[in-house]
Amino acid sequence: MTRASGRRSRCPVVFALDLFGDRWTLLVIRDMVLKGAATYTEFLKAGEGISTNILADRLRRLEDQGIVTKHDDAEHGAKYRYRLTKKGLGLVAVLVEMIRWSARHQPSTPVSRTLRQRLDREPRKVVDEFVRRARASSR
Repeated sequence: MTRASGRRSRCPVVFALDLFGDRWTLLVIRDMVLKGAATYTEFLKAGEGISTNILADRLRRLEDQGIVTKHDDAEHGAKYRYRLTKKGLGLVAVLVEMIRWSARHQPSTPVSRTLRQRLDREPRKVVDEFVRRARASSR
């Protein structure tokens, strides 16, 4: 570990893995970007079966790292809504590339033919579209 940062090394891959290298963190971000999830309950209903304590931990970590922010839910006073920050929105391109790679190398990946074609022809436009959607769903 490097003393100043508490990280294993200064390698950028290690930095990313320290933050996202677990089973759940990128799925929480995925749900915000692709499904418009913004509340604790919406994340729990995502389908992969994340436990409540793991979800709470991942949301807290993402907030601590400046990837998401937590706000009071105007409609439900005791609940919170989570939003991706500018830093968090920067991860949309990573997710799109992961989807693109998976669609190319795992044919059974449930990605529509149209999206596969768009990912190959215009990945930047797909990223921009997902960023716009993520911003709109977090309002």
